[in-house]
Amino acid sequence: MHGQFAWYELLTSDVTGAEAFYGAVVGWTAKAQGGGETPYTVFSAGEHGVAGMLALTDEMRRGGGRPGWIGYVVADDVDATVDRIVKAGGKIHKPPTDVPGMLRFSVVADPQGVVFVVFTPDPAMADSPPRPAPGTLGTFGWRELVVTDWKADWDFYAPLFGWTKGEAMDMGPMGVYQLFGVKGGEAVGGMMDRPKEAPPPGWWAYYIFVDSIDAAVGRLNAAGGKVIMGPNEVPGPMWVVQGTDPQGAVFSLLSNKP
Repeated sequence: MHGQFAWYELLTSDVTGAEAFYGAVVGWTAKAQGGGETPYTVFSAGEHGVAGMLALTDEMRRGGGRPGWIGYVVADDVDATVDRIVKAGGKIHKPPTDVPGMLRFSVVADPQGVVFVVFTPDPAMADSPPRPAPGTLGTFGWRELVVTDWKADWDFYAPLFGWTKGEAMDMGPMGVYQLFGVKGGEAVGGMMDRPKEAPPPGWWAYYIFVDSIDAAVGRLNAAGGKVIMGPNEVPGPMWVVQGTDPQGAVFSLLSNKP
């Protein structure tokens, strides 16, 4: 699974509020795992865990942390991958750390400053339940990197994770939208240059499958979120929308129905 996105995590200033919001908008259920000062909440689509949630701590805030989503990419060997990331111009925000019985992970940034996580699952996790089928409501169906120079970041990610280019779509004044897959597989995401008016350094966006974009936008607004772009039709055909939750975290939705 090296190079595949396999988990997603929300950092939030209001765990209870975020749980209610995403439950209303995308239909997730939430269950707290463990206790202590920073309990971990797992979001599930049906019987399948699809994402996690943590409350922002004072330490995270002092380090510049704010509400937002982060993606986890599988690495065969976290330590070796982190070494390659640093040599390729990336940075370490949290060095390789073990979560006993679960994973070994590191929080890193690409050369343009966009943060993500690399992790190696504990071997015991090989016996975990099968993953939900692609397109299942409430699962993540697309990943999108928006940066100052996507071509430069491509030279960072592709050799690191075995990503391969798919179709390159000409978006006119907005430039090229480059699809990518893992080791020659079908496209799982895209890359593009960020609009000049958008603040640097850029971001990874993660898209959640919903039943209908228009219906989801209605739920989003009713639950206190805000639409920041869309809804728009994209090739597929699919419909997408970008928004913020009540705590300010940016998220994206997609559906094969308007």
